[in-house]
Amino acid sequence: MKKYLIFSITFFLIVFSCNQPSEVNELKVRQVVDTIGFAQYNWQMDSIISRLDPELNSNQKWRVAITPHDDYLYVGKLYPKILSGIKAKTVILFGVAHKASSFNLENQIIFDSFDQWSAPYGNVKVSDLRNEIIAKLDDSLFVIHDKMQSAEHSLEALIPFLQVNNSEIEIIPILVPYMSYERMQHTAKNLTKVLSSIMKKNKLNWANDIAILISTDAVHYGDEDWGGKNYAPYGTDSLSLVEVKNIELEIINNCLVGEVSPTKIQKFIQYTVQEDDYKEYKWTCCGRYSVPFGLLTAYNLNNLSKNNILKGDLVGYSTSIDHAKIEVEDLRMGTTAPANNHHFVGYAAIGYK
Repeated sequence: MKKYLIFSITFFLIVFSCNQPSEVNELKVRQVVDTIGFAQYNWQMDSIISRLDPELNSNQKWRVAITPHDDYLYVGKLYPKILSGIKAKTVILFGVAHKASSFNLENQIIFDSFDQWSAPYGNVKVSDLRNEIIAKLDDSLFVIHDKMQSAEHSLEALIPFLQVNNSEIEIIPILVPYMSYERMQHTAKNLTKVLSSIMKKNKLNWANDIAILISTDAVHYGDEDWGGKNYAPYGTDSLSLVEVKNIELEIINNCLVGEVSPTKIQKFIQYTVQEDDYKEYKWTCCGRYSVPFGLLTAYNLNNLSKNNILKGDLVGYSTSIDHAKIEVEDLRMGTTAPANNHHFVGYAAIGYK
């Protein structure tokens, strides 16, 4: 009798425990893919912040921002200078889809189905608004692709700095793969209508409740370590590097600062994308899709919201070879690519209000 009673109780406990909801098992968490260039632990992020001047933090409140996404060692002070201006609780992240060709993805924006994203100070919640957007958006305009989102680093770089400023931050991650300008216009217009209706229904304020953050590195330049490709049309001596920076600033001044307009957005594409093949670089900027798509969304949203004209200010520009680096080796971090005259990356940080 005693053995039977023990067996019955044990069996009941096993069945009961198996039928209880488990938050750990139910939640889908997107893990960090780049654990070298970016911080994955709170003690790493604490140290990074302690090595950056607190006066870099901005008093601005951006509705939209463009930010780099390269190794912390290289980008350094530009991260807090631009990302501290994002004050909203929910951030719509437009990122690069570097490996889109591996998954045959193009002409559709890419969502994920994760509940949370892993981050140094605890997992970051993916906003419930994402599912509202997906439910209202035409199926032909998007795809849900967790493998692509899991392989992409351009958004995870930003989250720790956002989390430093707001521990309750929520995100809506969207990747923008190869996309023609006509398709961008159509998709951004439809996404904006959906987003605007959701914001009105939930009484959400742009800048306080919702912000748009666009991820891109600027020029990828050099004749070495680019997978056998030569991205150095002006050479690699010191005079050539000055020419490259001048072109970068020309693109920024002509397309990205001042009043946002479709004319400027299209001009950015004309600078960066080949006219006869929208999949090919003209100027090697990895955000040749994320930047125009994000700005088109912001421009349309501004029109629907009837806000003041959306204007951009250059917060800073640098490259991976023109300034002192942050010390990170003692934090079990490092670099994911070389930085020299034969291989470097540009970084532009622009805030819009």
